[in-house]
Amino acid sequence: MDLLSNAVRPYAWGSRTTIAGLLGRDVPAPHPEAELWMGAHPGDSSAIPGPDGEPRSLIDVIAGDPAGQLGAETARRWGPRLPFLLKILAAEEPLSLQAHPSAEQAAAGFAREEAAGLPRDAATRNYPDPTAKPELICALTRFHALAGFRDPARTVRLLRAVQTPGLTPYVELLAGQPDSEGLRALFTTWITLPQPALDRLTPELLDACVAHVRAHGEFERECRTILQLGESYPGDAGVLAALLLNRIVLEPGEAIYLPAGNLHAYLHGAGVEILANSDNTLRGGLTPKHVDVPELLRVLDFRCGNMPVLRGEPAGRRWVYPTPAAEFELSRLEWPAGEDEEVPLAGGLPQILVCTDGALNVAADDGPELMLERGQSLWIPASDPKIVLRPAVESGSRAFLATVGA
Repeated sequence: MDLLSNAVRPYAWGSRTTIAGLLGRDVPAPHPEAELWMGAHPGDSSAIPGPDGEPRSLIDVIAGDPAGQLGAETARRWGPRLPFLLKILAAEEPLSLQAHPSAEQAAAGFAREEAAGLPRDAATRNYPDPTAKPELICALTRFHALAGFRDPARTVRLLRAVQTPGLTPYVELLAGQPDSEGLRALFTTWITLPQPALDRLTPELLDACVAHVRAHGEFERECRTILQLGESYPGDAGVLAALLLNRIVLEPGEAIYLPAGNLHAYLHGAGVEILANSDNTLRGGLTPKHVDVPELLRVLDFRCGNMPVLRGEPAGRRWVYPTPAAEFELSRLEWPAGEDEEVPLAGGLPQILVCTDGALNVAADDGPELMLERGQSLWIPASDPKIVLRPAVESGSRAFLATVGA
């Protein structure tokens, strides 16, 4: 096992305090810091110390010994690549409205763009790789998001609460067919509106949302979100699309799983995100980046209803977040103040452990004990013997463990 050196992604929507504070650096950071990447992604691979003490890319380490690093079964299924990526995500501003393809859609899209000769780093590229990108986000702080299409009956109530003359025909469109097909029809209509129509419709909507907030109406939180998005992205069709999505607030330790086709946007907060090791993203708005409406509509899943909130299934000091994703599994490990119970980790799998509170003593059967402090992360290859964790401080500790799916 080795401590990881990890890259920080400085996207504009990031926080200047969360990741810097976690890593023990000066706060505020000089620029926004959005994501701390832990894994073997080609864009920013983590590194571990080599035999000579120099950092060595985790990609190269895995490529040099796939069976030893990943385990024979993982290497057989996924090849010489780590199938998941672990992140600390810190959103100060909303991210783009987006969805990810299934494995079949990704493979077909990648093949089409390769045959067309589109460079993999082209701004208009939808599929830079041929793999799916399911993901899960677990809140570290209170975390706000839009995810999945809301039950149409409740959406009709929201639309009628902020109804304006310009919105009326769209409200009636969904009211006349309050199901997945009605959502598809309304979303498609809004996402393809000409810009002059958007410029007429959105100011009316924002005025109605202001009135609803002042009256402390039933949909005050949703309206505040629309006002925030409307201010940040004036004239963007994504502001209208946000009216159709579940508005979610996760408390620390709660999580949501985002399968293929789920339209979502993270709004604010810090979380631990685990996802398949892919870059395939179809954007639907709230961004200056490329939006491919026909391809987005091909990928979107318009099934509707509340998003299940996962709280973890307890297994001793571990809480496991089960999902259908074969690429990953995330667990939360917690020791309250004064508790020092040992927690063994199963071997034979690639694992990344990150400490988010307190500190941990990490011991292997045949090696020295290692201290994992807050903000540090550890690569545990499949060939390592049994690992045992216990808290190193009396004030309590918390960590997250990433591995391949069960």
